[in-house]
Amino acid sequence: MLPAPIGVVLPHGRDVLLPAGRYLYAGSARGPGGMRARLARHQRADKTPHWHIDLLTMAGTMAGAWIFPGGDECAIVAGLGHLPVPLPGFGSSDCRRCVSHLLAWPDGIGIDLPDGGLASKWLP
Repeated sequence: MLPAPIGVVLPHGRDVLLPAGRYLYAGSARGPGGMRARLARHQRADKTPHWHIDLLTMAGTMAGAWIFPGGDECAIVAGLGHLPVPLPGFGSSDCRRCVSHLLAWPDGIGIDLPDGGLASKWLP
């Protein structure tokens, strides 16, 4: 949950304002430490920003995470295509398939998680 608007610099130096609200981010954790290390990083507010999502997790609160072991973040974003894209290019600067890996989750909108046959798990 982002309690107040924040400024974000997108690829190619574009400055934009991300409004306060509830957001979903689809990402992977293929680096050292895997999923556990990546989620621990996202839950810390005291970090040097490295990824776009760090700006949100430093300014807001992370309610939890849905885990899709072996999942594809692009497939997850596609399955949640009914949700609005607040900032094209956010979190997907290295992706040729997605407009954004960040989706707005407006109040009153339900979510049917795409599992692609994978077991998902909610981690608060």
